[in-house]
Parts: sequence; C-alpha cells; structure tokens
Amino acid sequence: MTGAEVLPLRRPNGLRVLDLCSGAGGLSMGYYLAGFDVVGVDIRPQPNYPFTFHQADALTFPLDGFDLVHASWPCEHFARVTAWRGNQADHPDLLTPGRERLAASGVPWVIENVPEAPIRPDYLLCGTQFGLNVRRHRAFETSWGGGGDLVPPCWHHKRLLPFAHKGERAYADAMGCTWMTNTEARKAVPPAYTHWIATQYLTHERSAAA
Repeated sequence: MTGAEVLPLRRPNGLRVLDLCSGAGGLSMGYYLAGFDVVGVDIRPQPNYPFTFHQADALTFPLDGFDLVHASWPCEHFARVTAWRGNQADHPDLLTPGRERLAASGVPWVIENVPEAPIRPDYLLCGTQFGLNVRRHRAFETSWGGGGDLVPPCWHHKRLLPFAHKGERAYADAMGCTWMTNTEARKAVPPAYTHWIATQYLTHERSAAA
C-alpha cells in the first residue's frame, strides 16, 4: 500500500487466490482479509496494487498453483452506462471466453460483473448490505453455485453517497478503497463483497469435505 498505509492484520488460511483483471485491488483486499494470499493480474500497470502483481493478459495467465481464481472481466460490453455514453460494441466481450477458460480449469472460481452482464447471479450484492454508505450492485457467479449465509436486503436510503467524479474521493473511502487514487476507484468494488464471498467459499469447501 502507499504512503504510511499498511496492510490490516488478518489470520492467514494458507490458501492462494488469483485475481484476474484486478485493477487496483478492491476485491483482492476482501480475499486478503478473509485469510488468502493474493496475486493480482491486470493488462494495465497498477502501481497502487497492495499485493503481488503481474502485468499480463488475464486470458492466458497460468492458473496452476491457486486454490481459487477470481475474475472481474471488463464490464463495458454489457454495462448500461456504456450504452448511455457510447457504444457497447466498441468494447470486447472477454467474459464469455474467460468463463469458458475458468470452467475448464478444474479450479474453483468466482466471476464478478455488473448485474446486467450474462452471468448467473449466485450472489447479488450491494454496499448497503454491509453497512457501507454506497449503492454499488455487483453480481457474482461461482463454481459452487451459491448458497450459504444470508445477507440483509439493500437499503437505498437518501443519505447514500452518489457516484460522481467530483465526489469520488469520498466514494472511494466509503467503499473501503482508501489506498487507491480517485481514478482507480471509479472501477473498484468494495472489499466487503469478496470478504463475504470468500467466507461462502470456505464454508462450501468444509461442507464438501465433511
């Protein structure tokens, strides 16, 4: 992490997670807090990424040696906001080949994307479900198909911070992405989401081994 910031304390679980299309590491941080050792991969440099990082193509990076693979394939091809501001067809669909690669890998996996993306919403999460002052919906498809603990419904009260470029520093901090720049935080997702997802994975693995 940058400056005087240090990684928070956590209890390691001995497992490794690969975060494909990691960005600056919002979702990586959630896995770290759940006990995983985290390795991030992104096609672009990520100078503020807080864990081991490789600048590489997520569609070809080796998956061997990891207990779990997470992928946040670019959402612009599916996101409604892209259609409002431009043309969705101008952005490639990496989700479809990415999912095929994960499904064939034999490694447990998680895919995160916007709710309108064509993935199975095993978990649909919002910041308000975790006590965060932000509305940010994201869908998660998993190799184990969901289930596990319940989370409370969304609470979109009037005091939620809106996502706006002029106020994005406050929005980034409210998500728990304090180490990122304002620009990096535009595509970030709160660590609380994958902290919870990781817990569901660990619960599933323990149940399967019982």
